[in-house]
Amino acid sequence: MSASNDMEESSAPLIEHLAELRTRLIHSVVAFIIGMVICFTMATPIFNFLTEPLCSVLADRGQDCDLIFISPQEGFFVAIKVSLLGGFMLAFPYIANQMWRFVAPGLYKSEKGAFLPFLVASPFMFILGASFAFYVVTPLAYDFFLGFQQFGGEGEAVEGVKGAAPLSVVFQGSAQEYLNLTIKFIVAFGMCFQLPVLLTLMGKAGLVSAVGLRSVRKYAVVAILILAALVTPPDVVTQVILFVVVYGLYEISIQLVGRVERKREAELRAQGLWVDDNEDEDFDLDDPLADEMAGDEDDKGKS
Repeated sequence: MSASNDMEESSAPLIEHLAELRTRLIHSVVAFIIGMVICFTMATPIFNFLTEPLCSVLADRGQDCDLIFISPQEGFFVAIKVSLLGGFMLAFPYIANQMWRFVAPGLYKSEKGAFLPFLVASPFMFILGASFAFYVVTPLAYDFFLGFQQFGGEGEAVEGVKGAAPLSVVFQGSAQEYLNLTIKFIVAFGMCFQLPVLLTLMGKAGLVSAVGLRSVRKYAVVAILILAALVTPPDVVTQVILFVVVYGLYEISIQLVGRVERKREAELRAQGLWVDDNEDEDFDLDDPLADEMAGDEDDKGKS
């Protein structure tokens, strides 16, 4: 009878936690939907803002900034994608607050103080990465792509075709394709800028160390090069920019992890709990004096 009561008592907190999690998730979804609706009503101004990098590049080339819909439903899906991205960014502070209020009661005061800065730094670094992608990388990428245009003119008739008009190959962009590529840049760089936050948090949890990160630096270089080739257009300038930025963030992460380790060591030393790695090597097993001292300890133990 008591065993069944204990089982019921242990399952009750789990049910309460699941009910609270469900409530938090419902609130988060409702906030996301509200943000989506707001951004859907403002989809045109948001999309016009997102086209600024392309329009500036086209203006420098003396071209009009005109995007087209190549299918009847494309305008609707563009508005949906804009509202999805904008709604998530608009609702993210509330969603993060809901997740924090669910997790925080189960943390100690010291754990709350350690985890909260990372919760604040994560959206800041994402916005920083997204801004870098939007204002720096995206204009460079579109300038590279638009460099392949061909404008017809005098003396540029198609070779071998008598009387043919000069050939012109100019940009007439699809609004949906432009939005997809721009969102890809924004999300990719925003996630890459999470690297210092992630590695520092792992270092605080003891999962990685500064020495370990330095030892795998050459593998990190290869991984960053592969990442740069996957998330950027096939031009050397943009890939080099992404590599330099992400590798710089990796080196910054090493310094941050080392700072976390030094701070932890100082706290343990102040509490008298720190043990140096070389303390166990103070006695040489081959030293006769060490053997004699060990024998004396054995004799004391027997007496």
